[in-house]
Amino acid sequence: MPPKARDSQLTGTLDAIRRIIRILRRSFRRSEQQVGIGSAQLFVLQQLADEPAGSINDLAARTYTHQSSVSVVVRRLVEQGLVARQPSTGDRRRRELKLTAAGKRLVSRAPVPGQVHLINALLKLPRTELRNLERGLNRVVAEMGGEGVPPAMLFADETAATQSAPRSRGRRHFSQNTSRGKRKTRPARPSR
Repeated sequence: MPPKARDSQLTGTLDAIRRIIRILRRSFRRSEQQVGIGSAQLFVLQQLADEPAGSINDLAARTYTHQSSVSVVVRRLVEQGLVARQPSTGDRRRRELKLTAAGKRLVSRAPVPGQVHLINALLKLPRTELRNLERGLNRVVAEMGGEGVPPAMLFADETAATQSAPRSRGRRHFSQNTSRGKRKTRPARPSR
């Protein structure tokens, strides 16, 4: 590839990354201004607004993150009185995660976090294109020396990033509309 064409592709790629980061930052600021919490916390709250989680692992799968990352966010939400851990109705040994009344009020007036838009956009890509994007970005991360850096939820506190482990491979599809026409902000089970 001629150097000029490669420079143009590099600029285009960096510009796309810059735009994504800018959109996510705007979303983070809007979330903090409108409801007083960050977008990672709002993303978790909105998942629980759609449906309570049977466990941290269930919530991690729905947020496309590792359980240790989501666990840190949930702990903060519990401390703020927005989420409650309650014994499961089906298995009293398990703890379900549900929104409290305060959590429901907050979600009802909150903007949709940038993560939802990013996930929806990625899921519109053909599977092979998404796989190639993942491989390419992982190569960039490796070249930057970040292979061992644990991923965290987008815009979660940095302490969450240092406590999380490598991401899980099991990804699910994201659904945006329900049968009642309401926006859904959580992953749906893939159809096979």
